[in-house]
Amino acid sequence: MEFAGNREQQSSSGIIVSTGLGSTGWLKSVISGASNIVNYLSGKEFNFQREIQLNWNNDYLYYSVREPFPRKTSQTNLVFGKITKDCPLRIFSLMPENGVIFSDGIENDFVQFNSGIEATVTLAEKKGHLIV
Repeated sequence: MEFAGNREQQSSSGIIVSTGLGSTGWLKSVISGASNIVNYLSGKEFNFQREIQLNWNNDYLYYSVREPFPRKTSQTNLVFGKITKDCPLRIFSLMPENGVIFSDGIENDFVQFNSGIEATVTLAEKKGHLIV
């Protein structure tokens, strides 16, 4: 994985990338869990959900690594960040087989992501528009 000029090898169960439109689902769950862990361990009350606000039309995305696992050959420093036009997220697959990229939790609609493939996550050129 490469982000903001830093690179590390990771072992995890995946990476969640969230738009503002999708931030009320999986990302909210991740942030809520992280907030409660930090609050418990620090004895302080800090509301990450209030600090990390995504509107559906923001010009950035957030990524969060699911279940990062530190080992002798993998690190866990790049586990959360803000993806912008000038700061994309690059992911390099080391999975020999069964690696996939999918959208909106629909695993049947996937792209193969096996060893040797690189994916770059950045902002789309087109924007969604809310029609009411």
